[in-house]
Amino acid sequence: QVQLVESGGGLVQAGGSLRLSCAASGRTFSTYTVAWFRQAPGKEREFVAAVAAISWTGGNTYYSDSVKGRFTISRDNAKNTVYLQMNSLKPEDMAVYYCAADHSGGRYSDGEKYGYWGQGTQVTVSS
Repeated sequence: QVQLVESGGGLVQAGGSLRLSCAASGRTFSTYTVAWFRQAPGKEREFVAAVAAISWTGGNTYYSDSVKGRFTISRDNAKNTVYLQMNSLKPEDMAVYYCAADHSGGRYSDGEKYGYWGQGTQVTVSS
């Protein structure tokens, strides 16, 4: 069982940066694939980024085209935490960001794959 708690959301101007954190419980967190998704009002949930467990693909990272080059996902297994560094934020990045985890590899952008979800953190980008 894994419990996820997101933090770091807030209000930022376009072009600014935020770093989101996803803190997890559980001693085997390093064996989980962890992803960030986001959902804006009136829109479907959207994949943002994922980092695989070391045991699957050596901790490879995956990004949606809309954030590639601007966002960076990383994990600190010693702290049971995954980060999402968001730079050059745009108004269209505004959404509730969710952390998700699953104890398997593959299908990284498929939200149905993930069995554990956090409560979300709001990111607001002003233009």
